[in-house]
Amino acid sequence: MKLKLVTGILAALSLTAAQAEPTSSVWKVSKGTDYIYVGGTVHLLPTSEFPLPKAFDKAYQDSQGIVLETDVPDPNDVQAQMQMMQAMAYTDGRTLKDVLKPKTFKALSDYFAQFGASVEQLQGFKPGFIMTMMLAMAAQKEQMAGEGVDAYFDKLAIKDKKLIEYLESVEFQINMLANLGEGQEDKFINSNLDQMNDFKPLMLKMIKAWRSGDVATIEQVLNEQMKDENPEMYNTMITARNKNWIAKIENLFTDNDKEFVLVGAGHLAGDDNVLELLSEKGYKISQM
Repeated sequence: MKLKLVTGILAALSLTAAQAEPTSSVWKVSKGTDYIYVGGTVHLLPTSEFPLPKAFDKAYQDSQGIVLETDVPDPNDVQAQMQMMQAMAYTDGRTLKDVLKPKTFKALSDYFAQFGASVEQLQGFKPGFIMTMMLAMAAQKEQMAGEGVDAYFDKLAIKDKKLIEYLESVEFQINMLANLGEGQEDKFINSNLDQMNDFKPLMLKMIKAWRSGDVATIEQVLNEQMKDENPEMYNTMITARNKNWIAKIENLFTDNDKEFVLVGAGHLAGDDNVLELLSEKGYKISQM
């Protein structure tokens, strides 16, 4: 997912018993003697950033299962990848040239050309898919590609035979991605082109903040631009999903197991972030 979508955080989170200084992007969420862990993740993380901060390993080792946003198809699952691409292609006869201004299409074409690629061959795909391609190419160019925190723990939990649960379906996420920028395609692509110019410094700043649990900086890098430029998209991508997840997270307290919930770092901050919503329901939140 792109930087401004995945998930940011405000400095002043009204959390019970939060530590004075940030130490990691992992929180312990408690009610009485029962507790779970909630960790903020980076969906795209260079291999040089492993091993992860110790708080992640501690939470994982103390948990009998993990909870991820969704069950993302394996990159080697050709059938699943084809289904995803089909969902993100236009089916009504439109193409990118129909939804973008000539100047924007030219700028997009120039962007792809620097990687030896042609946007003409991708005209049948929606802006959400184009955005993912832009992100992938920028990550490869800057040598910052690598599996994310979610994928790392997914593989580890499978290896350790721990229970894996999900907050939403694959179909939901694909549909959400496929509809990004709908009705505002030109603005959406231009915004992404602007961000790609600063891809590496933004990524480095965000990763540094994520490692130390600096939620104010994560909010600035990940969420602020989307919230200011497109409040409706921010609500769809962040706020509404946060609220939908709360009941599912609360259900984790109905058994004797300890779970480690892993969601994009942007979901753990700002107005109505996951931690704040849990705090409002009486849960004790402690940053690790």
